[in-house]
Amino acid sequence: LEMDINPLIVDEKGAYAVDARMRVGYQSATARRYSHMAIHPYPGDLRTEWQQPDGSNVIIRPIRPEDATIEQAFIRKLSSQSKYFRFMQALHELTPAMLVRFTQIDYDLEMALIAVIDRNGEETEIGVARYTTNPDNTSCEFAIVISDEWHHKGLGMHLMNQLMAIARARDLDFMEGEVLSNNKPMLALAEKLGFRIEADASDPNLQHLSKRL
Repeated sequence: LEMDINPLIVDEKGAYAVDARMRVGYQSATARRYSHMAIHPYPGDLRTEWQQPDGSNVIIRPIRPEDATIEQAFIRKLSSQSKYFRFMQALHELTPAMLVRFTQIDYDLEMALIAVIDRNGEETEIGVARYTTNPDNTSCEFAIVISDEWHHKGLGMHLMNQLMAIARARDLDFMEGEVLSNNKPMLALAEKLGFRIEADASDPNLQHLSKRL
């Protein structure tokens, strides 16, 4: 913030700083530490564990490019209804372009938290929640999908609370999303999380969700 050199002696041999004083500022707790970088490093500090009643752990962490394999396997195992609720179209698996877009993200502008468990020494993805910052840089759009076998176990609530906390820490003020009108489980979760639910003016099959962070 400030630098003072006193005295500074200059003669025919050069300049000599005899004494110097510097005043250093501090980043605010919500500052984006890596906003000056072209590529945001992997935010490993966001990794957490969520213990289950049986003592097993679910790891919650940001997605990585090398998670493409478990992300594809996760989508393949979803029921047709879960895929339709998430992507709003018939889909068997992610295309290569979708897989790249979902796993190779800009952590400064978006976040994707995956929930993984250990099965026979290998990670298995059981859920993912993500947001993407809108062009206004103050709001974001979210999406979430949970493995069918993990429905009604609180994972969706846990992932969304984690995701909203990260968005809030990144100085985002508003979170929104679109849900099919017949996606009752997601609408029930959104209501519990305090989202405002409104019919989409342009499509009667959609509900618009919004929440001030």
